[in-house]
Amino acid sequence: QVQLVESGGGLVQPVGSLRLSCAASGSMSKINIAHWYRQPPGQQRNLIASITPGGSTTYADSVKGRFTISRDNDKNMVFLSMNSLMSEDTAVYYCNADIFTTQGSGIRLINYWGQGTQVTVSS
Repeated sequence: QVQLVESGGGLVQPVGSLRLSCAASGSMSKINIAHWYRQPPGQQRNLIASITPGGSTTYADSVKGRFTISRDNDKNMVFLSMNSLMSEDTAVYYCNADIFTTQGSGIRLINYWGQGTQVTVSS
């Protein structure tokens, strides 16, 4: 069993910053590609940032230039640094990753979701 656990959310004022963390643990070897999604109140969940094992990144236009996704492969962690936050960034943020998971005598690449962490941008 593998778990993804996000942390670092909270209440922040406009133009402030936050750093979200996502830690993977359990019967696993390493994270393959990882993503951050967010779901604003009453809206659908959307992909905002992705990072490959080698560190290549892509971003949604809505966060490009303000958010940075990064990873620590040794610690099986993924991060999202968020700057110049606006009220429109208020959402539940989810970590999602394809993880090489130990199952019996083999290894399978399985997709996992974290439980989400709330980010509220308000004065």
